[in-house]
Amino acid sequence: MRSCVVTGASGLIGSHLLEALRPNWAISAVSRTPLAPTSEGMLQHLPVDLAGVWSPSVLPPKVDAVVHLAQSEHFREFPERASEVFQVNTASTLALLDYAHRAGAKTFVLASSGGIYGHGDQEFTEDMVTPPQGDLGFYLGTKLCAEVLAENYVRHMNVIVLRFFFVYGPGQRQNMLIPRLIRSVREGTPITLQGPEGIRINPTHVSDAAEAILRAMELSGSHKINVAGPEVLSLRDIGNAIGQRLGREPVFLEQADTVPHHLVGDIRRMAQILTPPVVRFKDGVVDLLSSESYDQYPPQLQG
Repeated sequence: MRSCVVTGASGLIGSHLLEALRPNWAISAVSRTPLAPTSEGMLQHLPVDLAGVWSPSVLPPKVDAVVHLAQSEHFREFPERASEVFQVNTASTLALLDYAHRAGAKTFVLASSGGIYGHGDQEFTEDMVTPPQGDLGFYLGTKLCAEVLAENYVRHMNVIVLRFFFVYGPGQRQNMLIPRLIRSVREGTPITLQGPEGIRINPTHVSDAAEAILRAMELSGSHKINVAGPEVLSLRDIGNAIGQRLGREPVFLEQADTVPHHLVGDIRRMAQILTPPVVRFKDGVVDLLSSESYDQYPPQLQG
């Protein structure tokens, strides 16, 4: 049986990925919080906080693949939590790349963000030049730095960089975009739109994200791939879809003099070498609303 290390194993994507990996992989699951109880498959939990002091010596001496999903949850807390963000997003990436090389890993999958493209009216493709400075912000800057570090290891193993766009699904933290929109519709709080329709995005259901990682772990060679959903929606479209499922009319607040910051990922490469996304938002939001895990998190302030 092949073995893998998965960081961020208790997160949204990580928890769904573990379920998909268990039949065929021996998993070392790295997370600072406990995992959901399970009796299925070969799984070892390694309680490691990548934001603190840690050593790769706690990881298995040999491994076939490393999937680095961990990301700092303090993305809005700059400069107060800048060091922690850097430790998780960048410093730990280098430590894990070095570990993967020494442990004989064939494949390293790095979770990056579609946000590194910035924003614009076009659909962003993987061959576009990503801005090394400007208005990306500290958090996305650390993700871009992680990609640069990973590029240096392509001669030693398969390095697959996956740029995720607005992943959502059961178990997601309440301060993320889609849960915040759901709460706004439920409570009748206005959803602010940049322009009459708001920004355009192609949100990704977590099952499509997990399936993309599974396929990436089987690739030969090194690749950068957008991982996004099958349809482009405006924020108004998303609010209306949520409202239809909740039986509530969403309230919108238009900022007519604001230019919308669209962020849409081109998914042609994803469809060609991984797998095309299949979950449309109207179905994915039902999955989210009907999950028990949606209500297990206390409300958090919107940022």
